[in-house]
Amino acid sequence: MLKIQLVATVCVAIVALFVSGLHACVSAILGGASVVLGACAAVAVAKRGENEQDATAILVNLLKAEATKILIIIVLLVVIFKFYQQLVPFALIAGLAAAALFSGAALSKLKV
Repeated sequence: MLKIQLVATVCVAIVALFVSGLHACVSAILGGASVVLGACAAVAVAKRGENEQDATAILVNLLKAEATKILIIIVLLVVIFKFYQQLVPFALIAGLAAAALFSGAALSKLKV
């Protein structure tokens, strides 16, 4: 799943590079990277409870992982907006959206 997110982010970044220039490309990569890093953190949290058998514990662990992912994405976006002065917001959102679209649970069943 992370490989698909990275490919989608790179595709958006390449399009942004040709359409709007280098800063748009970097913005798209930063947007996609925030989702990918959030997903990596969520995986780490989810793996802590992989031996659970109780449905409630599994659900709570899943919710903790999703909350961690969202929190990481928000923190990274705040840092990006604060420190990257040449930010192209549309490209950032496009990169973020491309990576987020491929982060669904249904895609985890693909053998990619």
